[in-house]
Formats: sequence, C-alpha cells, structure tokens
Amino acid sequence: MNLRIGNTAPDFEAKTTIGRIRFHEWIGNDWCILFSHPKDFTPVCTTELGSMAKLNSEFTRRGCKVMGLGVDPVSSHMEWSHDIGAFAGALPDYPIIGDDDLRVCKLYGMLPASEKAGPEIRTAEQNATVRSVFIIDPEKTIRLIIAYPMTCGRNFHEILRALDSLQLSEKHTLSTPSDWVDGEDVLLPYAWTDEQAKEFYPDGWYAPMPYLRFVPQPK
Repeated sequence: MNLRIGNTAPDFEAKTTIGRIRFHEWIGNDWCILFSHPKDFTPVCTTELGSMAKLNSEFTRRGCKVMGLGVDPVSSHMEWSHDIGAFAGALPDYPIIGDDDLRVCKLYGMLPASEKAGPEIRTAEQNATVRSVFIIDPEKTIRLIIAYPMTCGRNFHEILRALDSLQLSEKHTLSTPSDWVDGEDVLLPYAWTDEQAKEFYPDGWYAPMPYLRFVPQPK
C-alpha cells in the first residue's frame, strides 16, 4: 500500500508486548506515534527504543500514545527490552508489535507485498525499509510520514517537535517556521488576507515580507 499524508491509517489486529490489540480501538481518541525498526538486538535500534522510552512521558502528556513495531516475535521484543533498559536507564513502557508475519509492514508500505515471511530468521538488511515513523491523529488520519536508512538513528525530540507543531496547527490554524520549537513565534496562514488576520490578531504581526507574517504563539 502506498500511503500518503491525509490517508486513513490502516486498521489491523496484531500481537504486541501488552497482548493482542486492534489498532484503531487502541488509539481511541488520542494521537499516536507508530514507529518501526528492522531488527531486535541491533545497535542503532537499541539506542532509538531507549530514547523513546525516556521521552514517552512527554508524548503521553500531549495526549499521544506510542506504538513500536518490529519484524521479530513478541518474545524477542520482551527479551531485548532488558538490554534497552540496561543501556538507556529506562525500559520501553509502550507496546511493541511482533510483526514476524510481515502483515503490518506490508499494510503500511514498508515492505513489498511479494515479500515472504517464513520460519527462517530474517536479517536486518532484508528488513531495511522497516524504518518509518507515522504520526496519526484522533480521527485516524496520517499527518506525518518519515522514513530513515538503517545507519541514521532517529531524533525523537524532532518527532516530539513535529507533534507540537501539528497539534498547534490543529487548534489555532497556524503554521510553524523552520527550526521552530514550542514557545517561539508562529506563522499566519498564507491563504488569509490581512483583513481576515486582523479579526484574530488585532494587535498585528511582524512581516519581513507581505506573505511572511509572524505572531506570538498562542498560550
């Protein structure tokens, strides 16, 4: 499946480290981060799942659930969690899907439909494209997709920043500039005329160019 921003996130049932879940039901009325990794007991992924374990409370504070996904059985994820905790000082406190039949990976376009699962151990190289992040909103719409190569560890603070931007835009119809972090000035919608903008921001804005209009981030 070739998923794009704006598509409905495919629903599925899967085995996870907290038991069997139905994805949409598990998300409920929250936001969701679904992030995948190609192989348990590998160096980059160990650092990544540890980083997410340390940051998960920040996602929770923003009404966002986190779901990991790996192309290994749940039993392997559970065993690997001890290494992650020993390295990062925090055990993964979010569920991880055991996608050893490749069903969810294929459903989300991370592996081709022709890829075969079997009893043999798959290598990280075979699963190299299972390195994606999806941000999904409470309506189950995909709002962000990022894919990474195996050698590049993900920056989970950036994923948190992107969630902040999406949630701000959802609430206030505003955009965020490059390198924005929570608390900095934000941008008025390009489609708004100055007259429309004055209805919401009567105190005006800073505009280095007519179409580049900054206002303080709403509290």
